[in-house]
Amino acid sequence: MAKKGNRVQVVLECTEHKTSGKAGTSRYITTKNKKNTPERMELKKFNSILKKVTVHKEIK
Repeated sequence: MAKKGNRVQVVLECTEHKTSGKAGTSRYITTKNKKNTPERMELKKFNSILKKVTVHKEIK
């Protein structure tokens, strides 16, 4: 049985990659506690295609 709780998996996608015109996407999978952070997450992560640290936002 899976555990029941407030922790859910979310996908983070790069915001700068769409405007760069390069092929592919930069995505990360992580977990968050919905009770403590009900709004969408925004983290700085490394984009291997652009080869720099960029802002990644949670997508639905």
